[in-house]
Amino acid sequence: MTPENLFSLTGKTALVTGGATGIGRMAAEGLIAAGGRVFIASRKAEACIAAAEELNALGYSGRAEGFGGDVASEEGIAALKEEVSKRTGQLDILMNNAGTSWGMPLGQFPYAAWDRVMQLNVAGLFHLTQSLLPLLEEAASDEDPARVINVGSVMGETPHGDRAYSYAASKAAVHHLTKILAKELADKRITVNALAPGPFVSKMTAFATADEEVRSRVGAQVPLGRVGRSEDIAGVMQFLCGRGGSYVTGAILPLSGGINVETGPDLFQEAYE
Repeated sequence: MTPENLFSLTGKTALVTGGATGIGRMAAEGLIAAGGRVFIASRKAEACIAAAEELNALGYSGRAEGFGGDVASEEGIAALKEEVSKRTGQLDILMNNAGTSWGMPLGQFPYAAWDRVMQLNVAGLFHLTQSLLPLLEEAASDEDPARVINVGSVMGETPHGDRAYSYAASKAAVHHLTKILAKELADKRITVNALAPGPFVSKMTAFATADEEVRSRVGAQVPLGRVGRSEDIAGVMQFLCGRGGSYVTGAILPLSGGINVETGPDLFQEAYE
């Protein structure tokens, strides 16, 4: 071991679902920058192909390949498994990033918002992981486990509904499922961890981050005073997927600038004044 190879991903192959935009795109860039071969998949194949071309043009040592893949249905997961299997005989890294949300005020929140969100964010994540286990096991070893990284949310660990009730509940389920799978897959030498991001710039959070002024106001509410940056995602992915992260499993990593430890006002504030 040398300090230089703690975070190297040279020779490793990864799949990032929902990797054309947002957090998935940030993660894919981090993996490619560390030398990985990264498959970028989402429902919009054209966007994935374009994202791969853009990332490859940046001159990193790794390479990206983009193609379509729908994690919202059993048929889509089977097709995605087949496509990945055509391209590689083993999978070192699986990032379950594809997800969706639905926001409506309490009292108006529709029944349909539960099936759609839970099916993709929880059932899709689980079944894709399950279907790719043979490829993950092929890559796993005592010395260097295969990695599964699930994307949860700070809303899955703190009581923030923010009109996205099914989304918040689904991410809490992702966190719990991450710990279950970490326990069950440890003997197969597969680590399973989750990210719990706060606000990052993405299509899902465009209502709060697309406009610079609004983004600044949202960032001001974060304890560390800003929204997340691409290097925040890239750095943690390089750690978890490189040699330096090989002994970490079952962790929910907070990437929320301190939102995860907010507890409201000091209980005895009035007594101090």
